[in-house]
Amino acid sequence: CRIRARSAFYQASGAYGFRDQLQDTLALLLHDPSLARAQILNAASRQFPEGDVQHWWLPRNGAGVRTMISDDVVWLAHAAHHYVTTTGDRALLDEEVRFIEGPALKEGEHDAFFTPEVSRQSASLYEHCARALDLAVRRTGDNALPLILGGDWNDGMNRVGEKGAGTSVWLGWFLLKALRDFGAIAEERGDKARASAWRRHAGRLRKALEVHGWDGEWYRRGTYDDGAPLGSKLSDECRIDSIAQSWAVLSGAGDPERAGQAVGKAVELLADDELKIVRLFTPPFEHTDREPGYIKSYPPGVRENGGQYTHAATWLVAALAELGRADEAWRLFSMLNPVNHAPSEAEAERYRVEPYVVAADIYGEGGKAGRGGWTWYTGSAGWLYRVGVEAILGIVREGDALRLKPALPSAWDGFSARLRIGGARYRIAVRRSGRPGTTMNGRRVKDGRVPLKDGEHEIEVRTG
Repeated sequence: CRIRARSAFYQASGAYGFRDQLQDTLALLLHDPSLARAQILNAASRQFPEGDVQHWWLPRNGAGVRTMISDDVVWLAHAAHHYVTTTGDRALLDEEVRFIEGPALKEGEHDAFFTPEVSRQSASLYEHCARALDLAVRRTGDNALPLILGGDWNDGMNRVGEKGAGTSVWLGWFLLKALRDFGAIAEERGDKARASAWRRHAGRLRKALEVHGWDGEWYRRGTYDDGAPLGSKLSDECRIDSIAQSWAVLSGAGDPERAGQAVGKAVELLADDELKIVRLFTPPFEHTDREPGYIKSYPPGVRENGGQYTHAATWLVAALAELGRADEAWRLFSMLNPVNHAPSEAEAERYRVEPYVVAADIYGEGGKAGRGGWTWYTGSAGWLYRVGVEAILGIVREGDALRLKPALPSAWDGFSARLRIGGARYRIAVRRSGRPGTTMNGRRVKDGRVPLKDGEHEIEVRTG
């Protein structure tokens, strides 16, 4: 649905989303890295020389929409870095890709649909990523946080910063991670000017996130054009949004004490054991005088407007696992597992969608609370798989090695897995006993990093 057809019951366009298929293919790096490689180059081919991109496009003729959505330009570098780090295939960065050309958005224009021309100008994939990050850096507000513009990851918040002054704390964490990660690639390639500029901006951004993003108990979601906080205890609606808390951890840059507290508050206020959902934020938009965007047109608790948006909920699971809160990570993962929404006839009747595929959203308020929606065609499917394998089981490839760092729930004695990468075959056993450490074929390995070698191998991980 997501990669081959780009279509299902709830959406049948066949279009590519710039950030969408990048994330989908990253979920399959252990299975077929060529999918991600091809999609990274495909996405880069939809970039204008100025650095911005088509938010979505149709594959046959390339017709699509040029927008002011602010996070698209960060995803290319994020995806390229993750691909290179996972596979070790640095040759991707030197692939030449053409730009596209078309009319720039006029002042006050938020999007435009047209068929662009393929440019005669081309550049390496590295340069495509770098231009996108340079644009993200230029799009900075007076408080040193990224401008939200036409919406960041949450497209429905398209009026928070429509006048060009509103900012996004979530995008700040995401951009900070990308600048640090891709800055290392810039250093490696001798692009010292960019590496230095990104390093300086990352330092300012990290400080701004702690000064302007911290709300006392958790991180705000951002600010409106007039500077009023979004996702704050001072807000009448949308007081806490999960993704700003999760990425304070996933960025690796948040103050450890604050980030841990913020994730704890997100679990406390957004996880609902009765409905088995993890809300995106609470309370939903309904009566506020604020105009966050089309998100407010959804009924309270439906889709992004205060229901479970599963994509975001998977990030909260990943953050809990990264913090070592394995039981909480497993508890939330179990809520997201669709099969757990239909163990009885009554619960299946409430859920009302297929319990064998992931639902993009589950309603969180009123008479429809607990009902699923937008199944099959959802980017949360790939993310749910990733947090299961990479965050909870802790199986991550890093170039020529595997890193094994499970977040083992206390109810588990352990688990076993089989993994094949090229000519290497691994039988992995994780046990909660004995002295903590990892062995390969009976020999201890350092830092839980297992080398990739052809042949059959027995891996044992003991968590103590």
